[in-house]
Amino acid sequence: MNMSFYYGMLALAVGLGLPIAVLSAAAGQGRAAAAALEGIARQPEAAGRIQTAMIIALALIESLVIYALLMFFLLNGKLPGPEAAAGANAAQTSSAGPAKVATIKAP
Repeated sequence: MNMSFYYGMLALAVGLGLPIAVLSAAAGQGRAAAAALEGIARQPEAAGRIQTAMIIALALIESLVIYALLMFFLLNGKLPGPEAAAGANAAQTSSAGPAKVATIKAP
């Protein structure tokens, strides 16, 4: 496997994974809050139960974002620096070994 391709895909996952998780969680939290407010508006006497369920749901959604942040930091630590990635790519291109050069010995 080409290491530069691996590092490129890892960088793509690190760079896009957290923003996608955060945007999805924000949309989920917005929908949960809107549904809870709509439920409270329709049935004000159940406001306490609805609010408790909404807070639990928001905490679970936020825990997924914290997990995504943890994965971001773990994967970010696996990314090499620019010089290491360039060195790995150079090592793979020269893995065939040094080219043999014919030498002619003088008599």
